[in-house]
Amino acid sequence: MKFRTAFLIFIIAIIATMTTSQAETFSFDSDAPGALPKGWRQGVTGRGSPRWTVEPDASAPSRPNVLKQSGSGTFPWCVRPEATLADGYVEVKFKPLSGREDQAGGVVWRWVDGDNYYVARANALENNVSLYYTAGGRRVTLKYVDAPVPGNVWHTLRVEFSGKWIRVIFDGKPYIEMEDDHIKGRGAVGVWTKADSVTLFDDFSYGIAAWQAGHATICTTTQFLKVFERIKWPWTRPFPHLT
Repeated sequence: MKFRTAFLIFIIAIIATMTTSQAETFSFDSDAPGALPKGWRQGVTGRGSPRWTVEPDASAPSRPNVLKQSGSGTFPWCVRPEATLADGYVEVKFKPLSGREDQAGGVVWRWVDGDNYYVARANALENNVSLYYTAGGRRVTLKYVDAPVPGNVWHTLRVEFSGKWIRVIFDGKPYIEMEDDHIKGRGAVGVWTKADSVTLFDDFSYGIAAWQAGHATICTTTQFLKVFERIKWPWTRPFPHLT
């Protein structure tokens, strides 16, 4: 019995290490000003000429640099192609500076390409938070919620997602929680604006939330031990709780 208990603890520790995703944060402070940050890709859904550059900004939450979108387009985006998630979270601090048509800042996830992804954004001109999916280059609204979004102020936008479940948190308050499965599987993460929005971004982060990592560890451990049950290795039996 002692051996089985020690073995179970050992397996859980191994799998916990395997299922913990590496979270990353990008503050853009090591990137050269005036250029796109290393490892990022820019583009636009629709038409336009977006311009994403690293720029110094004295108001940055983590000085000295920010990522700035100063061009225009239907829906400009900037993604980290190597950062792919199916389930997890994405978060950014953003500051809407100007824009006659829009003053928006958003995050994208499950980004397959410039025409297929999820996006959540906050808009300083409309004072709302919204959730969309984009499929075949067409943006479809899932939900709008009124929220105060003052301009020229830093805000925090976070989205947590797992399977069909999506939660949008703005400045620490949950505004949207719902289910949708239009975009499935793994995809890249990044940031987003609309139209002529001039917006600053800083402290972009993504990864797997602690509760998601814990759930993955429990599920994987249970599956692992069930395999051992089936092949009937004598030193792993019995685990009656797995029946």
